[in-house]
Amino acid sequence: MKICVFGAGAIGSYLAVELSLAGHDVCVIARGEHLSAIVSKGLTLRIAGTEKIAKVSASDDPSRFGPQDYLFCTLKSHQAYTAAQSMVPLLGPDTAVVTAMNGIPWWYFYKEGSSFEGTHLTSVDPKGLQWKTIGPERAIGCVVDPACEVVEPGIVEHHEFNRFILGEPDRTTSKRVEALSEIMRSANFDAPIRDNIRYNIWLKLWGNVCFNPISALTLATLDRITTEPSLRSLCVKCMHEAKAVSDAFGVQIDEAMIDRRLAAAGRAVGHKMSMLQDFERHRTVEIGALVSAVQQLARLKDVATPTIDTLLALVEQRAMSEGLYERLTA
Repeated sequence: MKICVFGAGAIGSYLAVELSLAGHDVCVIARGEHLSAIVSKGLTLRIAGTEKIAKVSASDDPSRFGPQDYLFCTLKSHQAYTAAQSMVPLLGPDTAVVTAMNGIPWWYFYKEGSSFEGTHLTSVDPKGLQWKTIGPERAIGCVVDPACEVVEPGIVEHHEFNRFILGEPDRTTSKRVEALSEIMRSANFDAPIRDNIRYNIWLKLWGNVCFNPISALTLATLDRITTEPSLRSLCVKCMHEAKAVSDAFGVQIDEAMIDRRLAAAGRAVGHKMSMLQDFERHRTVEIGALVSAVQQLARLKDVATPTIDTLLALVEQRAMSEGLYERLTA
């Protein structure tokens, strides 16, 4: 199988090493010092006390590689939006695009089954750029569980978890998603297929919609966010609001999952959320798919989200004041 990983950061590099060593023809799109290191030394994965090195084709120019069988997009949502046109050379007639990203995906209203079918969310895909350029029929949903980190150019460390949850937007179990699951299992990943991937997207988003902005505003690590009473209370309010939004769109998740989500997150002692890491490293901050999209979906259904609205206003202002964020506009 020809597989391209577009955005070979921490998660992308983890995928690329394991897929390459499993015998697949893997190329990666990367940039800067990380790209230079991959070209000269290969990609190194530190996992379970061992090192794995994979020699993969790498470039910052997608036109070098031609059409792929599977294209993993592991960029953040705002990066994926700006990179959409550059993905075109990698797309053949049957190329599937695996959106291994956090938050509400740009294809959310493709075969979703409601009156909002075909809606483009300005918070993640203004003017439907990705919808028109990539095509929602190519999309395979993917919820990312692993925690990884690029510790130096060309070297990624895996901390925990190996599960990538897969699902077709139309809720079918297609041959292509079955083949993808098998490919990933052969590369040491847990890759279950779900018949309603939006359930898993929302379940993870319940955490991201509150953990990320709270971390960026308070500098608190995940264990503090979920155990310090005032911050935990704030999380609970956000999660209830997010649940009301997902309920409104027919994605029913048991309220008991709120406590389970908080308990699981609390075990990540000392962990800094990605939004806080981006502020500290002065990188562009991902807000749209994680927070703005929840607000936008809530407004489509007239669901009140006062706590989420407040966190969004505050974190947007902090990010804009530091030149790390620009709202996507229609």
